[in-house]
Amino acid sequence: MNSNSALVPLADLLVVDDTPDNLRLLSTMLSEQGYKVRKVMSGPLALRVVSVASPDLILLDINMPQMNGYEVCEKLKADPRTSQIPVIFISALDDVWDKVRAFEVGGVDYITKPFQCEEVLARVKNQLTLRWFSKQLSDQNIRLQQEICERQQVENALRQSEAREREKSQALELTLSELRRTQSQLIQSEKMSSLGQMVAGVAHEINNPVGFIYSNLFIARQYFQDLSKLVELYQKAYPNSTPEIQEIIAELDLQFLKEDWQKMINSMQVGAERIQEIVLSLQNFSRLNKSDLKPVDIHEGINHTLEILQYRFRAESYSHRVSCPEIEVIKEYGQLPKVTCYVSQLNQVFMHLLSNAIDALENQPPPRRITISTEVGTGEWKEDREKENLSKDKDKYTQYVVIRIADNGSGMSENVQKQIFDPFFTTKAVGSGTGLGLAICYQVVVEKHQGQIRCISAPGEGTEFIVEIPIAQEYLLSEGH
Repeated sequence: MNSNSALVPLADLLVVDDTPDNLRLLSTMLSEQGYKVRKVMSGPLALRVVSVASPDLILLDINMPQMNGYEVCEKLKADPRTSQIPVIFISALDDVWDKVRAFEVGGVDYITKPFQCEEVLARVKNQLTLRWFSKQLSDQNIRLQQEICERQQVENALRQSEAREREKSQALELTLSELRRTQSQLIQSEKMSSLGQMVAGVAHEINNPVGFIYSNLFIARQYFQDLSKLVELYQKAYPNSTPEIQEIIAELDLQFLKEDWQKMINSMQVGAERIQEIVLSLQNFSRLNKSDLKPVDIHEGINHTLEILQYRFRAESYSHRVSCPEIEVIKEYGQLPKVTCYVSQLNQVFMHLLSNAIDALENQPPPRRITISTEVGTGEWKEDREKENLSKDKDKYTQYVVIRIADNGSGMSENVQKQIFDPFFTTKAVGSGTGLGLAICYQVVVEKHQGQIRCISAPGEGTEFIVEIPIAQEYLLSEGH
């Protein structure tokens, strides 16, 4: 025992036997080895002693009055407080059935009487060692469980901290997005304000002189006709004019001059009318002084925008060689009712979408084509609004107009499509675009008109923008937008 004191500490043993001589022998033998030994002579007494102070190991006889060893062991194992105490049976019964029965009721070992001291000591020592290691393992398991619980608590705290940080990050992203949206709105407002001032200046500076030219063209045409009549009368009255007059008539090619003058006047008139149409289109496009909601003809707004961009549709040539082929505009207009909207802002959407379509065709070989189609839709709009929860009164949006603007350009990738409505995102070269055009379109259509704008595109297959606007805007009017 002393040689193993490092592994097995002083143990408390309980010896149960109804034979006094056996009790004395076992007690003496074990005490000499340094064990603390308690002795009892019956099963019931052994149970009471164990309930007061649990021993480290029990040496238990089988054949005892009142309660045999099997019954004592069963009661010990049935009680959670004593179930882990190792029990070594000591009995004169050496039948195999008796040994099997001993292990069945929970015994850990079996010593047959008469016993040898060395055998008893070895078996006791072995069981105490196993118990000691088992207890160490149990304690270690408890410590490991505690560490696991502590780590789980730390992990939970870390997850909660990460969740809080994610929430903060999302809040910052929302704030940044709102700031960008506000910035683009300010830029849009400034642009529209500047456009209004420019249009007013253009109308003032161009309309007056163009009106003067246009009105004087009629007078100039009349004057020329009067002069032509006078010349004709002179020719009839004096058919044989002087050589000097004949020479001047031949030199001027009088007949060609009269014909070409009419062409020049007609050309000037067409040019003046063209200028007036452009100024009118600019005024109709902007309409900054009419920014309230009002029923308008969508086709009229598209046509005015096309009129402003007409110069970009024409073929361009340098040194008698066509460098940019003409862009064909195909109109597939449906029958549309008037739409209640903010006219100038919606025209701005058409301007951005058509300008982007033209840019997409810049390096495209012929045929270069832009297709504009319109139609009335029902049902699908309402379902989309319900899914996105973008309206408080969805029943009013039972009809909407659909405007499709498609080009046969090079298209765009899925990654680009995900970002096209983000403020300041652009695929153009530095200095060629602000990245606000489509962001403004999204604001005007989705936020201002409670509509929808989406893009369908694939590399090499062109691009189509679909704008959906509710025909009636009673919700916006009731909300005081």
